[in-house]
Amino acid sequence: MQDFFSANTLDFIAAHQKDDVAKLALKFSSNKDIDIRAALQQIEGRQIAKTKLPTFANADDIIYPVKLSMEQCSSEKTALYKRSIAGDGATMIDLTSGFGIDFYFISRNFKNAEYVERNADLCRIASHNFKSLGATNVSATNADGIELIKASTSHYNLIFLDPARRDKNGNKTVEIEDCEPDVVALKEILLSKCDRMMLKLSPMLDIKSALRDLDCVEEVHVVAVDNECKELIFICKKNAEFKRIIAANLKSDGGTEILDTTASSQVSPTYSTPRSYIYEPNVAILKANISDHLASDKIKKIAPFSHIFTSDELCDDFPGRKFEVEKCFSMNKKELKENMADIKRANITCRNFPLQADELRKKLGIKDGGDKYIIATTDENGNHLLTICRKV
Repeated sequence: MQDFFSANTLDFIAAHQKDDVAKLALKFSSNKDIDIRAALQQIEGRQIAKTKLPTFANADDIIYPVKLSMEQCSSEKTALYKRSIAGDGATMIDLTSGFGIDFYFISRNFKNAEYVERNADLCRIASHNFKSLGATNVSATNADGIELIKASTSHYNLIFLDPARRDKNGNKTVEIEDCEPDVVALKEILLSKCDRMMLKLSPMLDIKSALRDLDCVEEVHVVAVDNECKELIFICKKNAEFKRIIAANLKSDGGTEILDTTASSQVSPTYSTPRSYIYEPNVAILKANISDHLASDKIKKIAPFSHIFTSDELCDDFPGRKFEVEKCFSMNKKELKENMADIKRANITCRNFPLQADELRKKLGIKDGGDKYIIATTDENGNHLLTICRKV
């Protein structure tokens, strides 16, 4: 780190690793002996890394980039998931490497790995960190990844890309063609240079449209962390046929909920009004639109478009939220009065229901929160139902 900071600045960073960055900025803003901006960047970066990037936070001599780069980089959880599906081989290249989190973890699977980043500061930081982490199989190049791959005569086992999801004005983008680089326009040249291509794309992207636009996808992974959808991973090959979509919810307790299906399998769930237990699939499954694959002889779906399931006996391993039913009733005024009399506060979820949660809460005259849950949905026959539950 001596190549980046003065001795005084390094001492300041070491002495204030756990301190509040905002308070430090006010207290030491006029100190001439230290580079306060650089010091605060390192202190804040390490504090973020403690939970987001524990491998980096627990290593010595790691340098952190500006806060925006720390916020935009992958978490260690999602990077490790990508490593698990990246395959292995002799060579891989990351053409849009950024801080290098995805690159570092995926590179562990390959004999030689090339980091490419056009931002010189990020490239210098990443190159330093790889040495600190003992990654001897990697090389770092400050260049435009697309121009580099176009000129290259090398062939790689894996090309990884995470296109920038912001336009020239800094506004967030979602569609593939609005990201930079435009992978749809470049797919032929990219696929000619590799066995497989892994694309990390926006969780807001429409999967069906992306499959149509890319027309080279073998599988899609919808990745969530603690029931928050984080990214879509597309595995592409030249002349590929789409095989499967996988929904993965990575949990803070170290567990993973995975629903793996195939594009060709046909599922015909049966339907039922709410029974003793109700289930709501995790967000990865809902985004992947594969919830029908959760249906079985024991677990029924409420209705074709409800994405809510029910059973007589508790299914402990259901990948999502689980509730025990206390009451189930219609929106009839009499039934509402009878069943809602003692409910002053509840958490509301609406699935395939004509009202949004806030609208229903206002109609029912209750406040948000508490230990009661109301699942509002529509059954197979078009009846609007409210189910009062407790979380299991």
